[in-house]
Amino acid sequence: MKMIKNLIIKNGHIVDPSSNLNGVMDVLIEDGKIVSMAKDMRVAAKRDDSEVLNVSGKKVFPGLIDMHTHIREPGREDEETIKTGSRAAAKGGFASICCMANTTPPVDNQGVVGFILSESRKVGLVNIYPIGAVTKGLRGDELAEIGELKRAGIVAISDDGNPIQNSEVMRRALEYSKMFGLPVISHCEDKFLSLDGVMNEGYISTLLGLRGIPSVSESVMVARDIQLAETTGSRLHIAHVTTAISISLIREAKKKGIRVTCEVTPHHFTLTEDSVKDFNTNAKMNPPLRTKDDIDALKEGLRDGTIDAIASDHAPHTENEKDVEFDNAPFGIIGLETSLSLAIMELVDKGILTLSQLVEKMSTNPAKILGLNKGYLKAGEDADITVVDLERKWVADKDRFESKSKNSPFIGWELKGMATEVIVGGKIIVRDGKII
Repeated sequence: MKMIKNLIIKNGHIVDPSSNLNGVMDVLIEDGKIVSMAKDMRVAAKRDDSEVLNVSGKKVFPGLIDMHTHIREPGREDEETIKTGSRAAAKGGFASICCMANTTPPVDNQGVVGFILSESRKVGLVNIYPIGAVTKGLRGDELAEIGELKRAGIVAISDDGNPIQNSEVMRRALEYSKMFGLPVISHCEDKFLSLDGVMNEGYISTLLGLRGIPSVSESVMVARDIQLAETTGSRLHIAHVTTAISISLIREAKKKGIRVTCEVTPHHFTLTEDSVKDFNTNAKMNPPLRTKDDIDALKEGLRDGTIDAIASDHAPHTENEKDVEFDNAPFGIIGLETSLSLAIMELVDKGILTLSQLVEKMSTNPAKILGLNKGYLKAGEDADITVVDLERKWVADKDRFESKSKNSPFIGWELKGMATEVIVGGKIIVRDGKII
């Protein structure tokens, strides 16, 4: 791919809440960096290494950041690879993604961190930031070498799908993470309460004869981790919140000044447990889809700032894995390619969030939480930019997904809003919705 040394993005409507920019401006990029932003910027004589990109009528965001994905490599390259995950991220409008530690082997040593960073550089599409394991082997008992992982390049620690049941281990993780300036990302689930559950506990689970996962299995651990964060003074980030009680607990913790942040996924603010009625395994996820009351609470949490970020929890599985009885299917869905559209349709179009607030939750805030020098458009900084056509309609066709896996409950949906161009480090990697 030819590197464009000089790029001018013309006539785009910039939305950057970090600098209160909200209007039509041009952006000049040179050697991968933003040089300046101004109205009606003059275009220099065209050279072989320069380009003018006219994005009139479109929105220009700081490069979107997905702080919660599962890329599967190393170990489960049949489900996803760094290359296919990068392509899915780019197609979905993301300039940067963070990959969780539950690979095989897990990200609990410097070697695996180095491998992920090296492979992502070879692919050369989006920025990939590894999240390290809290405990060795994700077993929940002995802390990983957090300092060594930080030096290798991780941006947070989490055992994610293996929630830490031992409160003393979680306390020590919070204390150690504070020493290294890392947030602990917690998958809040009491495994004893959710044991063998496959969907939300309630009327529908009873009707279908499926074992339920009660909402309290999440909220009881949210309460525990908030108290541990208060005790240690450490930074706690709660992944994929789903219940009204969890939102209430986090809201009160923030009022008390506890250092807690949280995220929500598009599938959890879009779908209810009703999506499981036909035993669709692509609607099986953990935490499970909840009730309409829970969705209303999530949207209010987004509106009032209790929820800081939107993340996909992209979790690929092969069709063979999902094409089994509901009880036996693995949890998780892909989400990198549908997240932006769902957020536009469910939140912006319905008046829950402004565009500026959406950018905060999909770029600015994830960067702040993880300490990344990203999430804003500023002279002298990396030119990571997502250009969005808010009106562009498209159909979620599994045969056109860039992800290696196809496990999405949104297959066949007509979606609105598309990242038409994605620029990473000054390099155009997506043009008119297609990866170059």
